Amino acid sequence: MDHKAALARIPADVTSALNERENRAGLIHLAGHVGLICLVGLWIGLKAPLWPLLLPVQGILLVFLFTLEHEATHQTPFANATFNDWVGRACGLVLLLPFEWFRYFHLAHHRHTNDPEKDPELLSGGKPETWGAYLINVSGYTYWTKLPLQLLANATGNADAPYIPDRAKPRLQREALVMLGLYLLAAISLFWTPLLFWVWLLPMLLGQPFLRFYLLAEHSRCAFVANMLENTRTTYTNRVIRFIAWNMPYHAEHHAAPQVPFHKLPALNAHLRDQLAVTSKGYASFTRDSIGRLNR
Repeated sequence: MDHKAALARIPADVTSALNERENRAGLIHLAGHVGLICLVGLWIGLKAPLWPLLLPVQGILLVFLFTLEHEATHQTPFANATFNDWVGRACGLVLLLPFEWFRYFHLAHHRHTNDPEKDPELLSGGKPETWGAYLINVSGYTYWTKLPLQLLANATGNADAPYIPDRAKPRLQREALVMLGLYLLAAISLFWTPLLFWVWLLPMLLGQPFLRFYLLAEHSRCAFVANMLENTRTTYTNRVIRFIAWNMPYHAEHHAAPQVPFHKLPALNAHLRDQLAVTSKGYASFTRDSIGRLNR
């Protein structure tokens, strides 16, 4: 059974309830995530006891804003579309990931999930099959080298990809120019205080590998087919990871029905669980299996 048939079996009233968006759940989750970033950042900024140990914690909290930006491309974290966009842009600024560009990139990934000829995630590097490629991927090297180039391409009006319509390029250019201007101000501030280095830049470098490990589980070693229940993995994990990842470990459910808000994915999982073709019992389990396959 493919994802369309599985979704069709869910009663219409249940589907309608699953698709309904609201602001309350998203605002509470946002307050919790941003609140933790501010709390840990304050601890680091004040150089309170054991503050260096919190640098990777801050990094993990920051880099997992990616999952919120990702959700904002679908307009699902909040009922208000404008608020979704501005939250997405704010996350993109923190992550060096321009929101307007990423929206087109990510929606193309949804249209062509795990299609080796059309999925931009695969075309931009694919999934690592050797130790060298694996180490480069999890280090975040590709992220830090490709995204600045993409930002510059957007800023100069040279963003070029099959998924980017010509009408969007001026908007992408404006966004990139604003981001570059703000990054310039941030760089200038470092001459007066190293605060941004300690609460943002260094933690981002330390946190990126954790996001890479997480993202590898989404589609690696999944079938190159159109069925979202086969080409995407759901990873059953603990509440902490589900919280900072905005429930995106329920990733097959998200791909099957991307219009369902993040906080209703556990309920959707209850309807699709028996149809999921690819699951893992946590990210440690997935990583051990991935490394074992590299060894073989």
